[in-house]
Formats: sequence, C-alpha cells, structure tokens
Amino acid sequence: MSTVVKVLSAAFAIWVVHSNLFIIADPLIQGILFISGIFTILFLAIGATSRAPDRIPFYDWILAALSLACGVYFFMNSGAIANRISILDEFTIDQLFFGSSLLFLTLEATRRTTGLGLTGVVLLFLFYNLFGYLLPPPFGHRVSEFTYLLDILVFTTDGLFGVPIQVVASYVFLFVMFGTFLSKAGGGDFFFNLAALVTGRARGGPAKIAIISSGLYGTMSGSPTSDVVATGSITIPVMKRLGYRARFAGAVEVAASTGGSAMPPIMGSAAFIMAEYSGISYNSIVLAALVPALLYYTGVFAQVHLRSVKYDLRPSEDEVPTAAETFKTGWVFLLPIIGIIVALILGYSPTLTAGVGVLVTIVASFILKETRLSPWQIVEGLGTTTLQILPVAGACAAAGLVIGGLSMTGLGMKSANVILTVSDAQPILTLVIAAAVTIVLGLGMPTPSAYILAAVLVGPALSKLGFPILPSQMFLLYYAILSALTPPIAVAAIAASAIADEDPFKIAFSAVRLAIVGFLLPFAFVWNPGILLELGPLANTLAVVGAFFGALAVAASIEGLIKTELLTWERVLLTVAAVGAVSPYPVVSGLCILLIAGLIVRQFVFLRG
Repeated sequence: MSTVVKVLSAAFAIWVVHSNLFIIADPLIQGILFISGIFTILFLAIGATSRAPDRIPFYDWILAALSLACGVYFFMNSGAIANRISILDEFTIDQLFFGSSLLFLTLEATRRTTGLGLTGVVLLFLFYNLFGYLLPPPFGHRVSEFTYLLDILVFTTDGLFGVPIQVVASYVFLFVMFGTFLSKAGGGDFFFNLAALVTGRARGGPAKIAIISSGLYGTMSGSPTSDVVATGSITIPVMKRLGYRARFAGAVEVAASTGGSAMPPIMGSAAFIMAEYSGISYNSIVLAALVPALLYYTGVFAQVHLRSVKYDLRPSEDEVPTAAETFKTGWVFLLPIIGIIVALILGYSPTLTAGVGVLVTIVASFILKETRLSPWQIVEGLGTTTLQILPVAGACAAAGLVIGGLSMTGLGMKSANVILTVSDAQPILTLVIAAAVTIVLGLGMPTPSAYILAAVLVGPALSKLGFPILPSQMFLLYYAILSALTPPIAVAAIAASAIADEDPFKIAFSAVRLAIVGFLLPFAFVWNPGILLELGPLANTLAVVGAFFGALAVAASIEGLIKTELLTWERVLLTVAAVGAVSPYPVVSGLCILLIAGLIVRQFVFLRG
C-alpha cells in the first residue's frame, strides 16, 4: 500500500471523528466532504484492474484529483446548491460538468469496490429513469431528461448525498473504527480463545469454536465475507486437520459468519440505515435484533452438535486454551463491550455510542503491556478504518443513486402493487415473494445495498398489508443478509472455498442447510413480534422460549437425530411442533413447547441405546 494512501487514510479518519464528535456539520456539507475524501482515497487505493500496490497509474491520479475538485466545488457552492429549486433552476456549465463528473466517479467507485453486479443494477435503474417512459403501464413514467435526473441524484439529499452515505459517514465509520482498534489490541484473539475455552473440549469443538468466534467477530465487522476470511483462515484448517470434511468445515464458517451481520451492534451497518428510514430508534432496533440473532446461532450450533454426535467428531485437547491463559490479558477487551452497552442503556446516540467504544478500547489497551496500542498502531488503525470502509461507501453511494432514481419514478410503489397482484394480497404468499425477491436483489451485493433495495422495492408491499414496520423491516434485513450464503452467487461461500479448497456450490448448499433456522426465523417474528420483544413481558417470554424450542426442533428434524436417530413420524411431529411453538396464541405455543420437550426427554430417558 502506498505511503501516500496510508497518510491520506489516517488524516481522513481523523477528520471523520472530528466532524462527528466535536462539530455539528450540515448533512449536505458532511456528505459532500465525505464523498470527495473517500473517492480521492479510493481511486488511489483500489486500481481499475489488478496492479502493483505501490504503483499508482496516472489516470488514477486524475480520478483522485477530479474527486477532490468536485468536493471543493460543491463545498464552496453548498449554499447555492442548498437554495436551488430543483427542476426549475437551470444548470450552469460548471454545475453540469461537476455534477456529471461526480455521477461518473460514483459509478466507477462502485465498480472498483463491489464489482459489476451492483454497478449493473445501478446502470439498469439509471436507464429506466431515462427511458422508462417508453414502457407500458404500470411501469411506464413521464419523460425524464438527463438534467432532471442529475438534479435529483447529485444536487439534493435524496440521491448520492442521502441517507445511506450519511449513515456511513457517521455511525458506520465509527463502529468500524471501534472494531479495528479492538482487533489491533488483540480482541480478535481473545474472542477466539474465549470460544475455544467454552466449546473446545466438547464434541465438534472446532466447529463450535468457529460458530462462537465468528459471531463475536461479526459484532465488529458486520460483513460475512470479511468474517469468513478473518476467522475462517484459522478455524477451517483446524477442522480439516481433525478430519472434518472440507465441505462441512467451509459451510460451518459461512453459516456462522453470515449470522454476524445480524448480530448487534453493527449488523452490517443496515441497523443504522433502518433507523434513518423507519424512524425507529437505533437502540430499539438493536434490542429487537438481539434475540433473533441468538436464535439463529442456536439453530446453527444445535445442528453442528447433532452432526458431531452422528459422526463422532472429537475435539483436540491441544487446541484449547485454559481459562487463565484466556483471561490473563483478555479481560481488558470486555471493558469496551461494557462501555458500549452502558452507552446504549443511557440513551446515547449511535455516533456517541461508537465514540465511547473507540475511546474505551484505546484507554483499556494501556492497562496491560501486552495489549497496549503504540502511537504507530493508533495511526495505522485510523488508516485501516478508512480502507475498510471503502467497499461500504461505494455500495452506499450506489444505493443513494438508486433511491434517488426511484423517488423520481415511483417504481417502489409500482413494484409493491405488482407483488400484491401476484400474491392476491395474501399475507403468507406476499411474505414468501418478498423473501425471494430480497434474496435475488442481494445476490453478490453487500448487505446494506441489498437491504436498501429491498426496503424501497418490497417494503411498501408489506406496509400496504398492515405488517408492523419493525418486524417487516427486520424480515427484509434477514433475507438481505442470508443472500450472502445463498446459491448461485453466495459470496461468503466463495470466500470460504479458497480456504477450504472445496467447490463453493457444495459449501453454499451445505451452509443453507445449517442456516435453515435463519430462513424460517423472519416468518416467525412477523407472526409473533414477541420474538422481537415487541409485546408485554409475559408474551415476550413465552415467544422467546417457544422460538428457542422451535429452533432446537427444526435442527433435530433436519439432522434426523437427538440422541439416537429419529423416526420419520418424530421428524414430522417436531417440524409441526416447531411451527406451533412460535405461535402468538399462548395455549398453542405452550402445548407445542411441552411436546418438543417431551420428545427430547423420550430420547434421553426412554431410549438409552
């Protein structure tokens, strides 16, 4: 990596911290400066094609300079831009040049950071905005000129400078910084050792270590692919060395890492975007997301345990640290987590909460010599944060263009009407179609972009049927997350395949099986919002207990055993009972919980084979 890029990245991170925690910046100005700065660094850090890390071609310098020039122009003219009357005020030559340049730079930044998939989606929507008037109803719209499109996308906060990029420039950037510093101080090693300590000596220990460590790491990264690379590079080779099949080892890591995007507090940055769009507080979203995330991991953990019992997958005692070794220095890393929890309880904004996490992490690292961050590590951490945010920024900038275009044409409501027509406005069928569309929209795309597209194109259909906003938005978020492991693209499986040396399709299909609870869970919490802690104390408790037993029942039914192999009627009965256990009707839920518990007891008490 070029020294220039490292210095610029660190300086940019300092500015982001300052603009979020010490001054109150106008959203438009903050968006302009963030986009300009991040694009300048992006074109110097990520080549148009593969290139030597220390050699920056002249055309990348030109794109970086153009990005900086656009930022200077928009900043110097921010007052005039804010006071423009969209559509009515004609563009000047300079506005047309810099606006068009920024649109082009955004498309190229998207291509470099996320690939042709999302770039193609953005181009498709732009093409629709310009030529959709040629289509017949219901998708046709009135004639739209390029200047009108440019006006909405670049010169208002409805497009490029809208909610997605504002969220990245504030909450997301600071939470990624928190994760970066925690990792540099040794927090990643602590989480791995903690997972090994808790499960390492059990059957299937290495696989269970992968589940817990990936979940803990996911609270910092919020990205399935980076989670796979970071934790899978350790867990997958260990599993293979102990005799686990490469397909299973890769699938465990993919399923576990994908769930990290649903684990508070970061949740793949989508929690912050959801808060901005829905008007629901970030704290409420994090609280509601906690139980479903734990239920997801309950399902994956239970299936891995049952698979380990079935194939007698033994642990390796040599791989497990002692409690003394784990907590000798590791206790320090509990302090930042506690700091974030306290900040959330006190009602701090997401920005301040992340700031507390960063500050406590740095201060706590100085308690022990082994965890102490040097000045150079702190500077390096600042630069690393900026570089890690580049793909997210590129994806969210692209999402801003899509949203701005949709606001021009009303395509979101048109899509909702089509979905309701196809489903005949039947709630269950509408949910099934919404899940399928969200997964398709998310194939090959980062979680934030997938969720934003689903929220804009599919969300209105759920709203029209009267589904509450929090459960319906969480529903879309879960399927946006699960698209990372769903064939045919399954980006998380592709990342794991390189480590496991196995076919990514085989890993993806196995991961879908391990994550089956995650695919069913959204339907459960839409049906029974108590799983999201949206009801009263008693109803919430029964819903959570029912969902827990339901997750165990689904895992047992899929794997075909509890202690001994299950008969066909037992698997069918467990599946039916799992559905009833999450019912919003207390009597039905209670009876099904007892039925599941009875079948488990039968296995352990009456079938001692």
